[in-house]
Amino acid sequence: MTFIDAHQHYWTLGLGHNNWPGPDLAPIYRDFGPDDLKPHLAAAGISRTILVQAAPNVKETEFLLSLAEREETVAAVVGWVNILAADAVSDIRRLKASPKLKGIRPMLQSILETAWILQPQAIVTLQALPQLDMRFDALIQPRHLPIIAALADQVPELAIVVDHGAKPFIAAGKLEPWQSDMAALARRPNVHVKLSGLVTEAGGGRSVERLRPYASHLLDVFGADRVMFGSDWPVVLLDADYAAWFAAARDLTADRTQSEKEAIFSGTAARFYGISAF
Repeated sequence: MTFIDAHQHYWTLGLGHNNWPGPDLAPIYRDFGPDDLKPHLAAAGISRTILVQAAPNVKETEFLLSLAEREETVAAVVGWVNILAADAVSDIRRLKASPKLKGIRPMLQSILETAWILQPQAIVTLQALPQLDMRFDALIQPRHLPIIAALADQVPELAIVVDHGAKPFIAAGKLEPWQSDMAALARRPNVHVKLSGLVTEAGGGRSVERLRPYASHLLDVFGADRVMFGSDWPVVLLDADYAAWFAAARDLTADRTQSEKEAIFSGTAARFYGISAF
């Protein structure tokens, strides 16, 4: 069985691209690069990763693409452009000189206006993504789930993946309305979801049993062929190490069939991002 980590980050703070994390997040307030991650990938048997942007500027995306060109474990990059700009599609075409650019992620969780992504210019940009062989990563909170459902209906040809299960309120033990809204979103066939980030949302209470209702719901409503494992490394280090989250994800999917596990840990990500699983 092959494994893909469908969500991880690298950053070099001294370059000025990233204004997050800050010194208040001591476990991750330093540079992280491929040499830091490779021992964890090797220990877990993971051969390929999806490298995701962590800053809302094109300079960071250019940095990640240059890094990916030199790093064979990075199978694809999800970058950032200003999707409200009139030249957004031109920016994407320019960045796609690197064949590893496979998606775009605006940082919706940080934008106060919940329906921001439904602005006409944003829709114009997103409508262009399928023709550019690009996907849309949705970094959202539970308040955005109905908005992403509306987006999926408005641009049905757009491949969408919800990062971190939309960050449910696990620490508070709250399932609704996240549970109902996620089930409604799953009825849109162009939407996928990442089994990632849950330990961070659980905070100090990250037992597998506390995570299970949320992970099981994602698997039940989306099905394994639309769920993909991601580590969210190094952000995961705020509450767990790589091995602990990988083991938890294996435990949370232990009752699934072998073919379902292969989809969750490799096949879904490979198919969604248009990459090889090996």
